[in-house]
Amino acid sequence: MRLRELTPSDLPAITDLNNAATPAVPVMTEEGLGAVLAASSAGFAAVDEDEVIGFVIAFATGSDYASPNYRYFEERGTDHLYVDRIVVAESARGMRVGQALYERVVELAVANSRVEVTCEVNLDPPNPGSLAFHDRMGFREVGRQQTDYATVALLARPLS
Repeated sequence: MRLRELTPSDLPAITDLNNAATPAVPVMTEEGLGAVLAASSAGFAAVDEDEVIGFVIAFATGSDYASPNYRYFEERGTDHLYVDRIVVAESARGMRVGQALYERVVELAVANSRVEVTCEVNLDPPNPGSLAFHDRMGFREVGRQQTDYATVALLARPLS
């Protein structure tokens, strides 16, 4: 497995991965996911033999992004790198793809002197596997909120 930056040519593959991961992430069209990627600060793909098996899309502090979860972290006032979505193919679970993607996000955050990496995980509909994964990765709950899609735990991983 290797990591590389996401490109617009990855949109069909990441849209399929994204939508296969529902309800952990909301269903998106290729156009919608393309707009998210275009607005993002960073995006990385995990690739195995030229197949995208996972991806992450992140937004830095000060981005023009309307997500209510991103806005929550913006209102906290910390310099953060927000993980909008991280998805790993079902066939690649247990291969440390998610860990590798998060390590790349943390490297980027540290290189840009961010204070923390932030994200959210669904509480309803429940996603206990993701909560356990994020706990192992050093994330702690800093809040909760109801969105149009789910009730989420808002998580932060300090980088100090």
